[in-house]
Amino acid sequence: MDTNTYCSTEITELAKAMLKVQAALQPAMKDRENPFTKSNYATLNSVMEACRDALLENGIWLAQYPVPVEAGHVGLVTKLTHAESGQWQSSLMVMPLPKPDPQGYGSAMTYSRRYALSALIGIVTEEDDDGAAAGTEYGQRPKRKSPTRQQEDAPAIGSKAALEPQTQPDEPHLAAMPKLDGISYQSITATDGRRCIVATGNTQPKKDILMGIGFKWNPQRKIWWKYADAA
Repeated sequence: MDTNTYCSTEITELAKAMLKVQAALQPAMKDRENPFTKSNYATLNSVMEACRDALLENGIWLAQYPVPVEAGHVGLVTKLTHAESGQWQSSLMVMPLPKPDPQGYGSAMTYSRRYALSALIGIVTEEDDDGAAAGTEYGQRPKRKSPTRQQEDAPAIGSKAALEPQTQPDEPHLAAMPKLDGISYQSITATDGRRCIVATGNTQPKKDILMGIGFKWNPQRKIWWKYADAA
């Protein structure tokens, strides 16, 4: 394989910038539920949110575009370009179409963009159960799994909560959160029924501020959270 097909001759400056990007990356939040497996997965929007600011702040241009491939498949190029040096790196993903119509094409393209971007940059989700969600996107109805005791007895957010995103932008406790560059807030419900606020984005540089306003770090789920009634 000719490596020049996938990167420029020199990538030293790009690599330096990407080290800074990866140091700032946060896991992509699972912001949508798979109705068949009753598990959450990270959408393309969540994956983009996990890396957009870090890429822009370090001068990395992200481009994803379709290219011609064999019939019945979608070809997607994901390319990272260092704006200052012009150095670049790319990948090609070829994905079979679930259906030969616009909906099938859109589903395959969204799926490809999400996974190609995650793989090239190094983004992870809270847990890796996206395979089941991907099958649903492709029109496959996965078999239901019997609930385990851990799922039935999932504790509240203070330890390893099973969270169900229920964002309500007009909630007053969200509006009361301080505006911090690179940080966004989401309102969710924990298994104990209480409303919680989750802070996402480039949280590492703001951790002292987040702790100062009552947020706690959950190392298992890798999120900053606080109860809404404590806001």
